[in-house]
Amino acid sequence: MELTESPLETASETQKVTTEKLKKELKAVVADVEELLKVTANQAGEKLGVARSKAEESLKSAKTWLAKEEAVLKAKADSAAKATDEYVRANPWKAVGIGALAGFVLGLLVTRR
Repeated sequence: MELTESPLETASETQKVTTEKLKKELKAVVADVEELLKVTANQAGEKLGVARSKAEESLKSAKTWLAKEEAVLKAKADSAAKATDEYVRANPWKAVGIGALAGFVLGLLVTRR
């Protein structure tokens, strides 16, 4: 953790990474279940039929959840972009200073390695 970061910022970043990883894994599971359903489409059997119907329900639920989460993330990203744009327009010299400072710090970090 950087000295300038607060514990809340670090926790937020950790949560964001965990959420993104969870979504990526869930998308992989959805793709696997879709493939499994395609492969077993012509198979017969009572247990297989029950398992297929449960899998289809779970798949539908997961797809719905993923769509909602993507919409929420898009809304948050749009909101952050709008807030950043408004701040830069209201405080152009502060924005230039922050950008220059970030570039300087990044340059220091890159040259250390």
